[in-house]
Amino acid sequence: MKIIIKIPILLIIVMVLNQTLLGDEEKNSLSGDLIIFHAGSLSVPFKEISEKFNQEYPKVRILCESAGSRTCARKISELERLCDVIASADYTVIDELLIPEHADWNLKFASNEMAIVYSNTSRRAKEINRDNWYEIMMDEDVVFGRSDPNTDPCGYRAVFTIKLAEEFYRQPGLAQKLLSKDLNFIRPKEVDLLALLETNDIDYIFLYRSVAQQHGLKFVLLPDEINLKMPELSDFYKKASIKVTGKKPGTFITKTGTPMIYSVTIPRNAPNPKAALEFVKFLCNKDGGQGIMERNGQPSMVPSSTNTYNKLPEILKKYATK
Repeated sequence: MKIIIKIPILLIIVMVLNQTLLGDEEKNSLSGDLIIFHAGSLSVPFKEISEKFNQEYPKVRILCESAGSRTCARKISELERLCDVIASADYTVIDELLIPEHADWNLKFASNEMAIVYSNTSRRAKEINRDNWYEIMMDEDVVFGRSDPNTDPCGYRAVFTIKLAEEFYRQPGLAQKLLSKDLNFIRPKEVDLLALLETNDIDYIFLYRSVAQQHGLKFVLLPDEINLKMPELSDFYKKASIKVTGKKPGTFITKTGTPMIYSVTIPRNAPNPKAALEFVKFLCNKDGGQGIMERNGQPSMVPSSTNTYNKLPEILKKYATK
């Protein structure tokens, strides 16, 4: 009887030891540089995600480079920069600028919403709310900033918000007035505007709610009809559009308003594809990157539909739907 009891226990111990050794071997096999291009609005959560990923894979050196999402994509498509993972603030950037020439699939992982961000020292800060923000921004003494629609999704999303506001608040001519004001304060990516806010060079920014939360800034929550947060309002968002630069120099594409969805892919020429795949897996895992994203104000979109489902690596298919 004693022998019968001891054999299963020994087998269990051996199996656990083998699994532990295999796990350690897998972690030790991942090494080298992992180059990540990501949207500026992902800087804070990706720093935390990278640190946690390194706890599991200490031999991987993560090199994060932030820029506007369209700029990130062009580093790959036009400048032929090597990259292992690209994370965009707008899933359509990867669809339009990287697939099919430079990437095969596109995986959605987070959402966000537009807000009006300001500080305690912003002019008329005590007055602004979701009903009068556009009136305050048209004040000649008030200065606001936004990012460049040709380089950064937050830039064209700011335009969408302004154009949708004209219809929502029933203010004819509002969009043209706001879009022609304060043109000296348009920057390549949305986080470039934070320094201008801190130095009181501008009073308000069209910015993502998550970035405001991460930096402890004040913000005005906008109606769902103009904040680009709600998939149920897709038809209304489509009423806004803008022409931006296209895949090749000298070409243009028309962007229309859509709900705000972030996505990620691994370029075909990724120099460290094994580590890249583990990072994307970690990013999409609820106990890994998704928990960090949500704590930083960006709700999870995992799993979400993708028209590239059949081209996803097998280990990532559980994070998507057809």
